[in-house]
This record gives sequence, structure tokens and C-alpha cells, in this order.
Amino acid sequence: MAVIHHTDLKPTKLELLTSWLPSRPWYSSGAGDPKLAKAGGFRLDDPQGEVGIEFMVVTDTSGTQPVSYLVPLTYRGAPLDGAEHALVGTMEHGVLGRRWAYDGCHDPVLVAQLLALIEGRVQAQDQNTSDTPAREVTRSYIGGSPAPTDFSATPIDDHEGTELPAPDGTALRLHRVLRPAPDDATLLPPHATGHVAGAWQLPDGTRARGLFVALHAGPRA
Repeated sequence: MAVIHHTDLKPTKLELLTSWLPSRPWYSSGAGDPKLAKAGGFRLDDPQGEVGIEFMVVTDTSGTQPVSYLVPLTYRGAPLDGAEHALVGTMEHGVLGRRWAYDGCHDPVLVAQLLALIEGRVQAQDQNTSDTPAREVTRSYIGGSPAPTDFSATPIDDHEGTELPAPDGTALRLHRVLRPAPDDATLLPPHATGHVAGAWQLPDGTRARGLFVALHAGPRA
């Protein structure tokens, strides 16, 4: 299991995201700088123990209505070759030294572990405590065979999220703009074979739950 270090980061993750989020096609808040607060998320373990993997939920209150975003990040001790376009920024970590933070949709380690989570081969981990499962994160997979692993095409951003296509038509869809679901809602979308859902805190202190990731197998009509 990855060890969570409680130490200083310069700049902080929220400071990095304040500069980066407005450049995203799915950012929909105010015209000024975001006003971000950490609202939830979870971690996944890298089997090699080299890459930090975090799915962070942040809420922006700069607009007329608060908006919560899912931001998958990876943290590396050296630059990821060919991923300069996906760099969110660099941080100085009080224990690990310089860390390169990437939009995790472009990092093959995060994508592989996300698929393993959907299929139930790994478990989501608490965002802040080592060796502790993230109890509010749920997943499902109803595919009859393992999901493809060759999501090698460039991730595609739109006004709602990010889609990673595979050559056979399978698509991994990350819902960047989070929508609270009704208590009785089925979170597995129509025609999807797998999903990840989780909870986050709203500005009024209540908790919302919704869809984070959906896996669609094969071409969709």
C-alpha cells in the first residue's frame, strides 16, 4: 500500500489547480480565478510503488453556483516522457522532493489501475490515511471478458468530461463535472458495462453522491 505523507507542498495542489482548471474545456465556473476547496476523492496504488495516483474532487465557488469537479492526478518523481501537454505543474514535497503532477487521464499507470478498480481487481484507498479502504467508493463490472487495456489514443475533452477511446470501440468516460444523483438512482449508465461512483462534500456541509467514471464496451449507437 502507498504511504500517505502528511507534509508541506509548495505550491499546494489547490494552488496548482487554480491555475490549471480554467484551461480545461469542461471548466464551467466564473470568469475570474477559481475559488477551490477540497471536497473528496480517493487514491489507487501503483503496483510498482513509484507513481502517486489520486482522484481528487474539488468544488469551485467562484461562480453563481458551486461546481464540483473530478480531477484525476498522478504524482511522479521525474517527468513522464511525451506528456508535457498533460503537466499540471511541479511541487516541492517535504519528504519526496520535487514531484511532477499530471492530468492522470494521460498517464498509463492511472488508466491501468482505474480499469483494475472497475473490474474489482484492486480496491479504492482512502485519500488521507494509509492502508485504509475508501468505503464510499463503489464500482461494478458486468462485462463478460476483461476490459481492453489499449486506451492509447489521445484523451478527448468536451464540456462535461474526458473520454479515452480504445481501438475496438470501447470508451472510458470520466465525468469531470459532477452531478449529485437522487438517492434511488441507478448509477450504472445505460449501455455501460462498468462504473465507479463516489461521494463528496457540498459547500453547505451535506454529502452528495454521483457517477465518477463509466466504461462503455464496443461501439455506441
